[in-house]
Amino acid sequence: MGEANTEDWEWMFRVNVLGTVKLTRAFLPMLRATGEGTVLNLTSTAGLVAYEGGGGYNAAKFAQHALTGALRLEEAEHNIRVIEVAPGLVRTEEFALNRFGDQDAAEKVYEGVEKPLTAADVADVVRYAVSAPHHVNLDQIVIRPLRRRPPTS
Repeated sequence: MGEANTEDWEWMFRVNVLGTVKLTRAFLPMLRATGEGTVLNLTSTAGLVAYEGGGGYNAAKFAQHALTGALRLEEAEHNIRVIEVAPGLVRTEEFALNRFGDQDAAEKVYEGVEKPLTAADVADVVRYAVSAPHHVNLDQIVIRPLRRRPPTS
């Protein structure tokens, strides 16, 4: 954190936290009016377990995780279910490359992971979560590859 770029942190909070707040706030009146709304926030296991060099992303995703939990409590009286999907080790073309800026460093993220998750895997879980009967609230779904290296702490 000693070498953290403040602009990067501000961007991560703007996108992950304030973006979630603004989008949710815009839809809440409509969701309340329907009598059976669903909010699904896509967070990350980075918001549950910190990792070296990830302070800004960890903090932004933990804040998103916390606001999702608060929203769940606040909106239950309006019959709005609030679901959090927290994936970890999802291999996409851009995520690790954008984070590290170098293809070799990006590939190291997945070392020891036999079969990382894909965006399609996450999409399947999201589809299931929002398709479940409305009285079923999947508060938090953590998805990781079956065979992975143990998380560091």
